[in-house]
Amino acid sequence: MHGAWPDAAGAARRACERLLPRAQPAVGRAFYQEAELHRLCGEFAQAEEAYRQASRWGREPQPGLARLRLIQGQVDAAEAAIRRVVDGTDDRVARSRLLPAHVEIMFAAGDVLAARAAADELSEMAADLDAPLLRALATHAQGAVLLLEGDAQAAHGTLRDAWTAWQKLEVPYEAARVRVLIGLACRQLGDQDTAEMELDAAGWVFQELGAAPDLARAHALSRKRAATPAGGLTARELEVLRLVATGKTNRSIAADLFLSEKTVARHVSNIFSKLGLSSRAAATAYAYERHLV
Repeated sequence: MHGAWPDAAGAARRACERLLPRAQPAVGRAFYQEAELHRLCGEFAQAEEAYRQASRWGREPQPGLARLRLIQGQVDAAEAAIRRVVDGTDDRVARSRLLPAHVEIMFAAGDVLAARAAADELSEMAADLDAPLLRALATHAQGAVLLLEGDAQAAHGTLRDAWTAWQKLEVPYEAARVRVLIGLACRQLGDQDTAEMELDAAGWVFQELGAAPDLARAHALSRKRAATPAGGLTARELEVLRLVATGKTNRSIAADLFLSEKTVARHVSNIFSKLGLSSRAAATAYAYERHLV
C-alpha cells in the first residue's frame, strides 16, 4: 500500500515458496497478493496465472480478477464476476473488501444505481467502524459516484477529501487514482488547466510506481497533445483514439469520458473515416506509430 511494490513482490514470492512444500492454506493468499502486484504493473498473463493458483489453493480470486478483466476492456465479464461474489457474501468485513471494486466496475459499466448503492453501503460501514482506511475507501467511492451522477462540484470536494485521506495514510497509488477523477471533475467544470495538472501529477506517480495500465489511461485522458490533432481529428476524437489504442471497448470508453456508447461509436466511425482505417487494430497501430499513446 505504501508503494514499495518490488519489495512486496519479493515477499509474496518468498511466501509462496515457503508455504507450498507444506501445502498450507495460506499459500492461496500469497498467490493472490502476487497476482494483485502483476495486475497493477500490467503483467496480465502472470496475474491471470497467479489468480488461478490462488483459486486452486482455496482463495477466491475476486475482486482482483474482475478488476483485471476491467483493465482488459471486458466490462461485462468484470460486472458478472463482481455481482456474483458481492451477492454471495454476507459478512460485513468481507463485503467491505469487495465494495470498492464493485463501485469501480459499476462506474465503468455506467450502472449509476448499483454504484450508488455500493458506495452508500461502504459509507455506512465506515461510519460504524470509524477505521481510517475504510473512511478513505468510502470517500473515494462517494466522489466517483457523484462524478458519475454528473454533480462535478460535489464530486470535486469529496474527491479532494479522499485525496487528503490517502495522503495521510501514505498510499500513493490510491491517491493518484483519486487525482485522475479530480482531473475529470475539473474538466466537467470547465477548468481545463487544472484538469491537465491533476492528470499529469497522477501520471507521474503511476510512472514512479510502475503502474503501466493506469499510466496509459492517464495519458489517454490528457488533452496536452490535442492542440495539433493528427489526420484532421478533433480533440475529442483524438482522446477516443488513444483509449481505443489501450484496448478499451466503446462501453468502457463511454464510462471513462462520461459519454453515451452511441456517441463513442460515432467518434470511432469518424476516426476510421478520416484516417482511412477499417479496424480497431489498425487504429491502434496508427496511434502507436505516430506516438499518440
